Amino acid sequence: MDMPMSPGSMSNDGMKMDSSMNMHMSFYWGKDVTIFFSGWPGNSSGMYVLAFIFVLLLGAAIEILSMLPTLKPDTKPIIKALTQAGVYALRMCFAYMVMLSVMSYNLGIFIAAVSGHAFGFFVVKFRALAKETPQPPPQQFMSPMMILQDKA
Repeated sequence: MDMPMSPGSMSNDGMKMDSSMNMHMSFYWGKDVTIFFSGWPGNSSGMYVLAFIFVLLLGAAIEILSMLPTLKPDTKPIIKALTQAGVYALRMCFAYMVMLSVMSYNLGIFIAAVSGHAFGFFVVKFRALAKETPQPPPQQFMSPMMILQDKA
């Protein structure tokens, strides 16, 4: 026997819907957002900043993990493959977490995700360029008197 339901208390498939829960379908700005878990970060500004930093670090970790340092040549191939597969799995886990956070449509979280990816990319490329480019020796400062003495 079907029981009458109050309007808005349940959806057609029987899942309970909270009438105070807002699903944004376009970007919005504000600290009231839900990321990953119901009630997190909540309405607290401090928790929102923590969520912002967490998403930023996730984005950076994705980029940094994309440049796995080469393993020693004498390492067994199975160990190399398992290590690379493990790092790849971790990267994909982080990438899906960033994707889910961006799906909150909160503009601050979106900025954190993009900034994290950009920062991670910068770190990776900076390290690569620093290894490739030999640093010239520092030039010694020569006063005008030293230049005149060298010519004489």
